[in-house]
Amino acid sequence: MNRDGGKSGKPKVVVLGAGSLFFGRQSIWQMVTSPYLNNGTLAMVDTDEARLNKLLKLARMAAAEQGVKLAVEGSTDRRDVLKDADFVVLSFAKDTVKYRGIDCTVSEKYGIRMCSGDTIGPGGIFRAMRELPVIMESVRDIENICPDAWVINYINPSAVHGIALSRYAPKLKSFALCDGLHMPHVKRNYLRRSGLIGEAGQFTEDVSLRFDLRIAGVNHFTWLLKAEFDGKDVAPLIAESLRKAAETGTDGGDRGAKAAYNDAIGYELYGIFGYIPTCVAHTKEYVRFWQGLGKTVEPVPPLHIWETEERYKRHDEMWKQVDAFITGQKPISDFRTAFGPDHATDIIENMVGGLGKPFYINTLNRGAVSNMSGDAFLELLCDVTMEGIVPRPVGEMPRGIRGMQELVLDTHELTAEAVVERSFVKLRRAMMTDPLVNSIGDADHIIRELLEQEREALPAYWYE
Repeated sequence: MNRDGGKSGKPKVVVLGAGSLFFGRQSIWQMVTSPYLNNGTLAMVDTDEARLNKLLKLARMAAAEQGVKLAVEGSTDRRDVLKDADFVVLSFAKDTVKYRGIDCTVSEKYGIRMCSGDTIGPGGIFRAMRELPVIMESVRDIENICPDAWVINYINPSAVHGIALSRYAPKLKSFALCDGLHMPHVKRNYLRRSGLIGEAGQFTEDVSLRFDLRIAGVNHFTWLLKAEFDGKDVAPLIAESLRKAAETGTDGGDRGAKAAYNDAIGYELYGIFGYIPTCVAHTKEYVRFWQGLGKTVEPVPPLHIWETEERYKRHDEMWKQVDAFITGQKPISDFRTAFGPDHATDIIENMVGGLGKPFYINTLNRGAVSNMSGDAFLELLCDVTMEGIVPRPVGEMPRGIRGMQELVLDTHELTAEAVVERSFVKLRRAMMTDPLVNSIGDADHIIRELLEQEREALPAYWYE
């Protein structure tokens, strides 16, 4: 902790990639509204100076409107603001919409369908090739300038980057995040799914404690392994809600490819494996069943493909919202109700305040899943304090699911090794290990075409 660190209520939180919008606006909201954080410092970094200045102005306006003493700093060079950082959140993704579109289009040409394209398949591998070198450059600066800071990776593929941090920067305190299992919302959502509380039902601390929920797996490939309320198994009730919702399920509509037929797919996977997938929007991309390779017409069609233009429109709407606040078109007093808690800043608040709340994070297994290795990088419910991370016990990973977990982990670990070691041999090996790849020749063509089309975004060493 820095001299005025979190224990005295003045933490310094540095956000690398504030202009990505995925986390920038929410970090402002929490830093302004949390009494554990709003006397500290929010330092925002982005290479796009115009976007950075907009968010700096928004943060200062929100802090002034709330009457809090939050200090706001910003720079296009992270080294300017890393000094005395208590937390560094990695949240950058330059031109990610464009390149995910390229990843998905080229992969589809060779029979690999990706609805998200940022964690598994060629899309996950190439996104790591674009993002992980910048992460490791940032890590070297953190090691030199603020080595005691907690480093929180919020960039997909989250598990690949988390593995790289734990393996290649072992002295840093780090973990990786995905907001899909944000507590306590995930508990509330499953209680509603089970019918134990209604949409307007009260979710109290007592109700939460009576609900024993255990989720584990590789990020985006997590499964509900236990769901007991007052000792009664309620997983069948949750599954039944999926079945009923599937009857009126849609092709995603305005919510896009990631939302298409999720209830039907979740229920189908439950019927096969006996456990409910908790992140179907991504999990359906990790398995081969909806790749359209079979001869039989399935009740659920093959995966829809990532929609590049629609994503651009959504990002434009986000920036219009920011512009409306900073120009006064929308009163800054509405900022407080326009957003809400974020997974990363909830965890930071919990750590600084010593609140004792558990959160799902991506970290080393350390025995939580008893039949997987201790260094398996999994998404687990953990006690997260300034002193460290302790995963809570889960039990065994079921057969069938465990085998798929190991294949995904091997792909992720090979990807991290390939990027950090700059190894084309391991890049090709990661691609051939990936569960979506079915042809050596097709995989080689995908690698060649993506290297050619993404030359501007990839390090030069891939072309030497």
